[in-house]
Amino acid sequence: MALLDGFGGFWIAPASPYKSADGALLAIRRARENQIPLLGTCGGFQHIVLEYARNVLGFPNAEHEEQNPGASRLFVSRLVCSLVGRSMTITLEPGSLIASLYGTSIVHEQYYCNFGVNPEYVETLRSGPLRIVASDEEGTVRAVELPSHPFFVGTLFLPQHTSTAAAPHPLITGFLRACGCASALA
Repeated sequence: MALLDGFGGFWIAPASPYKSADGALLAIRRARENQIPLLGTCGGFQHIVLEYARNVLGFPNAEHEEQNPGASRLFVSRLVCSLVGRSMTITLEPGSLIASLYGTSIVHEQYYCNFGVNPEYVETLRSGPLRIVASDEEGTVRAVELPSHPFFVGTLFLPQHTSTAAAPHPLITGFLRACGCASALA
């Protein structure tokens, strides 16, 4: 799709359901297949999971409960406990891009989500190259990344909520660098 040509990266932001879920999925696929930097937060993370399940793992009927609650293959489902307005401690996988950007393996982040990875599909997600790189104290998936990609990161949490011009969030800084926007960080 020509509309996506010429961008240095894509940020799939929160606030799903999107006006065009197909458009979000197309941008994610374009980024994944063409080594274009991608950051997906909250709803963006959820759509990264959907795109990956459909186009890499081979589940074309993978769905999101918010958009299709009666679907038989809900890779993204309603969370048992809403994360809206909550802050939580997250453990980062050593050696992951996310851990290297933070420079630590334990972080505290804010959420505004009601949906996440369906626990029934966690092992299925692990079967391909996408890595689960962050989890909460109960071991629930909170971030994923594609190691063979320059920057393909999805977080259920919202790094933009604590990022400021004076103290930019390390994930946002990493994303902007991957997009070739280092001058914007000066």
